[in-house]
Amino acid sequence: MKKNIRLALTAASCALIQSGTTLAEDEHDVGDWDFSAALLFYNEPDRVQAIEPIFTAKKHLDTDESLTLKLAVDSLTGASGSGAVPTNRPQTFTSPSGEGRYTIDANDIPLDNTFLDTRIAVSAGWEKSINNDLKMVLAGNVSKEYDYLSIGLSTSFAKELRGGNTTIQAGLAAAFDQIEAEGGLPIAFGVMPDEDGDLPRSGSSDDKTVFDVIFGVTQIIDANSLFQINYSVSQADGFLTDPYKLISVVDQFTGVPLFENADSPNLPTVVYENRPDSRLKHSLYGQYKRFLDGDVFDVSYRFMSDDWGIDSHTIDARYRWALSDRSHLTPHLRVYQQAAADFYTGFYVDGDQPTAGDVSRYGSSDYRLGEFMAYTVGLEYGQTSSKNAWSVALEYYLQSGDEPKGKFGELSNQQLYPDVDALMLRVIYDF
Repeated sequence: MKKNIRLALTAASCALIQSGTTLAEDEHDVGDWDFSAALLFYNEPDRVQAIEPIFTAKKHLDTDESLTLKLAVDSLTGASGSGAVPTNRPQTFTSPSGEGRYTIDANDIPLDNTFLDTRIAVSAGWEKSINNDLKMVLAGNVSKEYDYLSIGLSTSFAKELRGGNTTIQAGLAAAFDQIEAEGGLPIAFGVMPDEDGDLPRSGSSDDKTVFDVIFGVTQIIDANSLFQINYSVSQADGFLTDPYKLISVVDQFTGVPLFENADSPNLPTVVYENRPDSRLKHSLYGQYKRFLDGDVFDVSYRFMSDDWGIDSHTIDARYRWALSDRSHLTPHLRVYQQAAADFYTGFYVDGDQPTAGDVSRYGSSDYRLGEFMAYTVGLEYGQTSSKNAWSVALEYYLQSGDEPKGKFGELSNQQLYPDVDALMLRVIYDF
């Protein structure tokens, strides 16, 4: 559940790092500190709310060497889709811990509102020029939340060629994660019991590793424009399943979810999902920037393809409009399109669902693995001076997906993939 919320917040969190204004690098003396404080408010109406403060400190160790420290804290509350389908009668679900339950009204999307979590993340990065043309960055990070621990290391190099008109970059990152799901890790396609039953668990924890490699070239085209192109590959192995996601089992004739528990008549028959234990992703990214009499036009495109069957396209455009020498206004538009994973399914028809423990088959009803379009529109205002800078941005996000294939009977009367929207407010202060 929370892993999918993290995915929803990824773009907004990255914006905390990438947006805003920064102080001129040549104004710093050796030993100087730069500080940046950022705050993100994220709200999906009737679903997820998040507050994320980030504090960054950068010390200039030498004229060509610096150390950057960062602290981020996420506070999450609200509810997120469990993956089960709505129906024309109330449904009662067992909480992930197995020690409670929550009830969903008739015709409402099943949302699990039983979570509350805080994540703390710290990172450090060391940047140094090896010579006049070669720069190196070494970084490490640790993040911890209630059921998830992540440790990461990364390094990157950038070398200037042709008098600085061309820069080539290469980077490598590794992450080592441990998942300790509340109530334990579910058995693939195990049936969710009532709160007094034994949870179908395979263990209490598991691991995941992710390795990323990136290569890129930045080319100055003329005095006012540049172009960047990057290729990256990511390999993830280990436990990639969301332990909190469910898939409904429906009657083969009526499409109504099964209710087979005599002791809990409102308990639907749902099974836990199962995803492959590896994922290989390839991404190609291009970005063009142009300076226009004080303004800056910035547009990028990213194509991603993986061995889960997901292909995605992202177009991101910003226009930084200089209102004066010290203030700017930046409208932002992002369009994202994604194809569904090969194993994405909205539900199982009774008799077609995999048996409990069958790890040779995969299935997930997580709407973030489905086919959808997403749009982000926003506006940022900022001011800068020789001593400090600040910016504030408001953005609106809308995700609209295609209904799962094969709907019939009662399912045809329900919206299985409702629109999801969110408001994001960012405030950044550099000093």
